[in-house]
Amino acid sequence: MTRLLEVEGLAKHYPVKRGLILQKQVGAVRAVDGVSFHLDRGETLALVGESGCGKSTTARLVLRLIEPSAGRVRFQGQDVTQARGAALRALRRQMQIVFQDPYASLNPRLTVGDAIAEPMAVHGLGDAASRRARVQELLRLVGLQPFHAERYPHEFSGGQRQRIGIARALSVEPELVVCDEPVSALDVSIQAQVVNLMKDLQARLGLSYLFIAHDLAVVKHMADRIAVMYLGAVMEVGGKHALFAKPLHPYTRALLAAIPHPDPARRGRVTPLGGDVPSPMAVPPGCRFHTRCPFAQERCKAEVPALRPVGAEGQQVACHFAEALPDPGLDYTGGLTEAAAKRLALYDAARRRAA
Repeated sequence: MTRLLEVEGLAKHYPVKRGLILQKQVGAVRAVDGVSFHLDRGETLALVGESGCGKSTTARLVLRLIEPSAGRVRFQGQDVTQARGAALRALRRQMQIVFQDPYASLNPRLTVGDAIAEPMAVHGLGDAASRRARVQELLRLVGLQPFHAERYPHEFSGGQRQRIGIARALSVEPELVVCDEPVSALDVSIQAQVVNLMKDLQARLGLSYLFIAHDLAVVKHMADRIAVMYLGAVMEVGGKHALFAKPLHPYTRALLAAIPHPDPARRGRVTPLGGDVPSPMAVPPGCRFHTRCPFAQERCKAEVPALRPVGAEGQQVACHFAEALPDPGLDYTGGLTEAAAKRLALYDAARRRAA
C-alpha cells in the first residue's frame, strides 16, 4: 500500500514556569514524547489509550494546529513541520479534522451552508454558485437535505451537527481526515449511524482516517490498525485482529482485560492495575509503564524499551519481555460488555441494511 502519512519522534513539551516577574522554567509537561507511526492510503489507524495519554495532542500536532517541540511529520513525502505560508495552506487542504464536540465546533452565527462553504472560500475553490452546489451535494452525501443549508446549528441534534462537521471536513476534498473522538459525545444509537456513515464515505471517496477514540467497541469496528498510547508514548502497534486476539504489551492486556464481561466465570479473574498514572511532568525513568506493570524487572526501571517488531503478525511493542510474558488465559476477542456487543451488532445490522 502507498504510504500517506509518516510520523517520526513527534514530541510536544509544555514549559512549566515559576515566579511572578522573572519567570524561571522549573519543568515541562511531556504531553507527547517521541511518538512514531505511519498511515497508508485508504487505511484507518486508531490511537487509543486512557484520558490524558496524548491522543488528541498527537492529532493536532499532525495537522500543525499546534507546533511540535521535536520530531517530523511527512504527508505524501512533504515535511509538514517545515512547511510555511502557501505550502502549509496547500497541505492543510489535504488534511482535515472532525472535532469531538459537535456543539462547540460549529459557529452559531453562521448558517450550515456558510459553515460548509467557508473552507472552500478560504482555499479559493470555485465561485459562489459552485460552492452552493457543492454544499447541497455534501449535505446529501452525509444524509441531510439541501434545504438544511439555510438553517443554523442550534436547530439540529448532536448527530446531525456531527454530520455537518463531516461535510465541512470533506468540502475541500481531503486525502486524510483526523477524527478526534467524533462519536464520544453522541447517543449510542446515533454513534452507530455516524460510524457507518464514516465507513461508507471512506469506501466511496478513498479517505484515510486517523481515528482517536477510547471506546474499544467503536475502534474494533472502525480501525484497520491500532496504536496504543500511554503517558505520551506508543506502547504497541498492530493490526486490529492480531491486537485483540493476542495483545503483547502488559498495558494493552490491561486495557482489554479490564472491560467487564457478562460471563460470570470471567468476572474477578483480572487483577486491576495498581497505582495511578504518573504525572507527565515526572515521567518515570526506563519504561514509563513500569510503576504499574505486574511483570516489571530491574531492566525496566533503567532502560527505555524501543518499539520493535515481535511475532509474525506485524505487531510492534515497546516491552523488553514481550515474548516471555505468561499466557493470561483470556479470550480478549470476546471480552466486550453486553452494551458494547449490542453496539457492534447494531453497526453490522445497519451496514447490512445499507448494502
